[in-house]
Amino acid sequence: MNALVALCHFCELHGPRTLFCTEALHPPSPSPSSQAGPSVPGDRDRDGDREGEGLTMRANSSATQRGEMCEGCRSLPASHPGFVSIDDETGIRFLSHQHPRQPQLFSVVRQACVRSLSCEVCPGREGPIFFGDEQHGFVFSHTFFIKDSLARGFQRWYSIVMVAMDRIYLINSWPFLLRHLRLTIQSLQSTALKVFDNEQGVCPQRAVRMNSVFSPAVFPHQRSGNAARSLTSLTEHPNLWASLHSSFSWLLKACGSRLTEKLLEGAPTEDTLVLIERQTEQEEEMSCWEGAEGGGSKTRHQSESELGHDFLCDDAKLDELPGPKFKSLRHLRQVLGAAEFRQLAWHVLMGNQVILRGADPGLIQSAFTVLKSLLPVGCVRSVPYSAQYEEAYKCNFLGLSPDVAIPTHVSSSEFSVLVDVSSERGCQISAVGEDSISSLYQFTISSANTQPTDRGPSLLNKLEVALSNENLSVDVVSHCLLCLKEEWMNKVKVLFKFSKVDGRGREDTQKVLALLGTTGPGEEDNVRLLKFWMTGLSKTYKSHLMTAVRGGERSPSQ
Repeated sequence: MNALVALCHFCELHGPRTLFCTEALHPPSPSPSSQAGPSVPGDRDRDGDREGEGLTMRANSSATQRGEMCEGCRSLPASHPGFVSIDDETGIRFLSHQHPRQPQLFSVVRQACVRSLSCEVCPGREGPIFFGDEQHGFVFSHTFFIKDSLARGFQRWYSIVMVAMDRIYLINSWPFLLRHLRLTIQSLQSTALKVFDNEQGVCPQRAVRMNSVFSPAVFPHQRSGNAARSLTSLTEHPNLWASLHSSFSWLLKACGSRLTEKLLEGAPTEDTLVLIERQTEQEEEMSCWEGAEGGGSKTRHQSESELGHDFLCDDAKLDELPGPKFKSLRHLRQVLGAAEFRQLAWHVLMGNQVILRGADPGLIQSAFTVLKSLLPVGCVRSVPYSAQYEEAYKCNFLGLSPDVAIPTHVSSSEFSVLVDVSSERGCQISAVGEDSISSLYQFTISSANTQPTDRGPSLLNKLEVALSNENLSVDVVSHCLLCLKEEWMNKVKVLFKFSKVDGRGREDTQKVLALLGTTGPGEEDNVRLLKFWMTGLSKTYKSHLMTAVRGGERSPSQ
């Protein structure tokens, strides 16, 4: 990541100062001369040593600058060579010293330091804030206090800043940076607090100051002895700067590798947009939980754990669950039978709640995994396994333990289907292979739905043709389903634009449905599918469409 991390301090004598800085140096691209002949062993190490020496020389060359430093403004002594770490995978070198090695970066970091400890502060003066511009770079800053028994107000003001030129990347990394910088800050504060408590126990400074004589002539001399206390003495950490070098180096490496650019051929699919939106929402919620105080955060975590699912990681631990599992839609169809599979798939495509009740969480979750492939990601709300019933507005895929009773309003509703998974040979399940699900379990499907499921929708008819064709492999069927979903998502977009955005009447909508090829046999099921899938459109697409339509409406008047 092309960024720089620095620890800054507000000195009572000299103002904002940079204490410690870590930057990443990428390896130079190979030159033609280096490619012509073999490299001599040890050249790379000697080059790294020279870079480290150059860093120290640049950082400590100014005698005037050294003269203006007190102990509180200095991190490493002038003779210290700094810290260098090398990433063997990428060849990137992480260099740490009090100041950056390049003069251009020195001014950028200096300005970020001054702004983070003067004008760019959040309410309460402790916490994260973002500022910057294209010329001087963008800054993620987190200010905090360190306890000091000799300081004014018994605390000193510090900040950790990350400077980068990529504004979007830095903003997207906000939850990650906030989470890990807080760990570093809390470690510094806790160690300093122990030192503060020990010093106050030996000599309480509040009583000393209240009993001392105050006069304008004596005050500057009293303050001058307390202003030059280093962070090392405040924390009594013998390897403080080496530890900060490790933390900052890891932060730069991890922050640079967590987000990668991906080449997309064409516009992103709706599933991709929905996943991006959900991941962003999840990171924002995580950041809010970590910033919450009292019992609210704990209550939120408990409610999420009771639901027992993560819409991004429902299937992440499926392989860890014991017992046999469904491998594909064709496998599920073979176990259930063609008629029962069509009934279950019909309820899935119509948006009805699918309930699987049984004693094997791994089997139930594997069934949900293959059934969710029938729907766009935005239409999936899953609770893989729960000890209590969850309403349909919370989830359309619900796994229940065998002793959970289904409410009457659900069992009598035509908008739900219940699959009871029973086993009379549960003790032998672990000893039998995964391909013997039909011999181990019995599946009973029940629903109050009275509508026929053998007419449509058209997508299900085409999918069943592919599933019944044994000449097509499982991968081919998966690609066939992907193409069918993309085809029907395009129809959903047209219908959404026509009915919801433009607000056309029923007669015009019927003409559009005929144009889309959704009329005829199974027309009612096709329309229900389109309306259900419309709820899975991404917020990005909807907002973009509304903006484009409103812009088109304003342009003729202008």
